[in-house]
Amino acid sequence: MRAVFTLTSPESKRLLGKAVSQLPEVKKALKEGKIIIGNGTTNAYVAEELLGIQVEKAKYTVGIVSQGVQCVTPAEDRIPSFVLINGEVSKEDWLKVLDEFSGEDVFIKGANAVDHEGNAGVFMSNPAGGTIGKAIGTLTARGSHLIIPVGLEKMVPSVKLAAMAAGIKKFDYSLGQKVGLMPLMYGKVITELEALNLLTGVKAVCLGCGGVGGSEGAVTLAVEGSQQEVEETMKLVKEIKGEKNIPALKQKCKCDQPCDRWN
Repeated sequence: MRAVFTLTSPESKRLLGKAVSQLPEVKKALKEGKIIIGNGTTNAYVAEELLGIQVEKAKYTVGIVSQGVQCVTPAEDRIPSFVLINGEVSKEDWLKVLDEFSGEDVFIKGANAVDHEGNAGVFMSNPAGGTIGKAIGTLTARGSHLIIPVGLEKMVPSVKLAAMAAGIKKFDYSLGQKVGLMPLMYGKVITELEALNLLTGVKAVCLGCGGVGGSEGAVTLAVEGSQQEVEETMKLVKEIKGEKNIPALKQKCKCDQPCDRWN
């Protein structure tokens, strides 16, 4: 059987949150291990699904694209990254916990780009690489799990080309924060396609992206599977339909440099 439907950006984020919470490696680490949920709006949905709480998504951010510019949430306005040890929220600094990671522990990080080869890319406005720059060496050296939930609205032709074109010190002009882009060939990328397959067993294909009237960033998907799989998929989609858009984040630039600058 086959079905077709459209998910808005927040609906996709809810779907990704549900899928990540059901990954075997995440469930194992939740029971007996460590999980770090990096800041980001998609990861706020992951945290909600894992912890059964409501997260103020506008504050669970560091770097953010809002109001048409690249910006950074002031440190005093942020909710710190959630750190889970054996299923309990810990107040330990995530860097300290990361230093104790084993190969079975899990780091969850959203992305700003994904390509058809399954590579993901993460913006960096911090000249030292920010969150992903601090984490990637430890994760790859130890073989820890890196989970990357990212919606298909962020599809780009090539993460490699994007990374080569980006760089804080490369740009002469900028509207918004200058950024580099970290290419991630390591880790498990979870888009809507993988999420649906994980949750209901269907094979999903993206037919198109975009829309208007609140459907900007939406993805239209076709799914195929058994009658039970497709019916379970439609039930799931109906459950997440109506997920509200995150309000436009009116970030106040508190860094030393204005976001509109020429050098």
